[in-house]
Amino acid sequence: MKRKLHLESIYFIIFLGFTSCGDLSYLPSKSSNDRPNIIVVLCDDLGYSDVGFNGAKDIITPELDHLANNGVMFSAAYVAHPFCGPSRAGLMTGRYPHTFGSQFNLPQNSGELLNTGIPLEETFISKVLQNSGYYTGIIGKWHLGAVPEYHPLKRGFDDFYGFLGGGHRYFPSQYQPIYEKQKAAGNKIINDYLKPLEHNYKEVRETEYITDALSREASRFVDEASKKENPFFLYLAYNAPHSPLEAKAEDLAIFDFIKDQKRKTYAAMVYAVDRGVGKLVDALERNDQLDNTLIIFLSDNGGKLSLGATNFPLQKGKGSTQEGGYRVPMFFHWPKGIEGGKTFEHPISAIDLYPTFARLAKAEIPKAKILHGKDIWDDLSEGNEPHKNEIIYALRHREGYSDVGARKGDWKILKTNQNNWKLFNIKNDISEQNDLSNQYPDQMEEMILDVKNWTKSHIEPKWFDPDSIKYLWETHEMNTFKTIFNTEK
Repeated sequence: MKRKLHLESIYFIIFLGFTSCGDLSYLPSKSSNDRPNIIVVLCDDLGYSDVGFNGAKDIITPELDHLANNGVMFSAAYVAHPFCGPSRAGLMTGRYPHTFGSQFNLPQNSGELLNTGIPLEETFISKVLQNSGYYTGIIGKWHLGAVPEYHPLKRGFDDFYGFLGGGHRYFPSQYQPIYEKQKAAGNKIINDYLKPLEHNYKEVRETEYITDALSREASRFVDEASKKENPFFLYLAYNAPHSPLEAKAEDLAIFDFIKDQKRKTYAAMVYAVDRGVGKLVDALERNDQLDNTLIIFLSDNGGKLSLGATNFPLQKGKGSTQEGGYRVPMFFHWPKGIEGGKTFEHPISAIDLYPTFARLAKAEIPKAKILHGKDIWDDLSEGNEPHKNEIIYALRHREGYSDVGARKGDWKILKTNQNNWKLFNIKNDISEQNDLSNQYPDQMEEMILDVKNWTKSHIEPKWFDPDSIKYLWETHEMNTFKTIFNTEK
């Protein structure tokens, strides 16, 4: 197929930089037949610069690059939190997780140790689309509640293949014997990373490398969904390249030139995702669905630097409120609906996907549903700034204090490690090198006040991870945000 590239030539591909925003004008007609299929491909801990279309020099991603280059790339896409669980909660709810008590990861083995999940009062985008007639599926990582009432099939999905926890081992031949041994010993709590995968409540004995298995099941879903009259929504949530670093020998061989073992394994894991996306596109093509399928690709947060990821030119990585923690690679691909070869440079947030999907699907959002994201489709189509004069926030609680990042237009304020606030022109200084707080104190104070007002909408966490932070939360009065503003909330 034309999109396939020879590996020999891929090594010489270089990142050419972003093009300017162009006319992306397109509005879907009111005919229900024109409602697009929607596929979200979410990676776990993928670095900003670890895909070819966003600057990778040593990791090859031909399938993703082809989609990105024929779609719309976003140079300033953010997620709702620099950690997996809260970020995914934001994506599914269209809200900042801090406002409904989900600002921490659900801890490991939450199904046995914590009888809760993302609040049931929150209507997921999957439910909105399901109610509008979409056939809905999730493949891969859930991490939004492991007890029955919080199961994906109770939150708007018709089909689920994957695992409920926050991660998993990759080779069944390695994790299954450990699981069976612990089960035989009568262990009541077995680590989530070892448990069998499931398909619609039934345990399955997987035989393939997990990334390949998830790609296989995504293709299976497309084959089945394409036979139905209505459009479909697929949430393909890979756990790669999240730890543990485990890759197939044949994928590792492609990256023999990388000497650092962590980077090499990480690269091979990303390559496996890319291969899987190629198979997903094959499934769309053979079912004559590619042209009217909106594919969204992104990461749940920044790459973890200690495990082989890079976020160049961004500072820091996963967990940080600097750009490397929550600014992610992202693109839209929709041949029927989007003119390709464009880059959208204005900031957007993953929480914008909820109302945007609902609009494209002509779906009705419940009247009582609170949304913090906004429908960006018209602005995307016209090249306008969706969040003009609005702030995109990030806040991460640490051991007794909190870090903040907040962007408004070209400006960003930052507070980390209990240091003083800093101000950056993030458009001109993407690496956060030049603190302009002394030159523009009024700009900084105005944005700090915005953040302070935003924190007033936060509620107490419904759980903590690790649980030791609960003690610090109480003893350090973290709910008053005194370490951020040095005053009472």
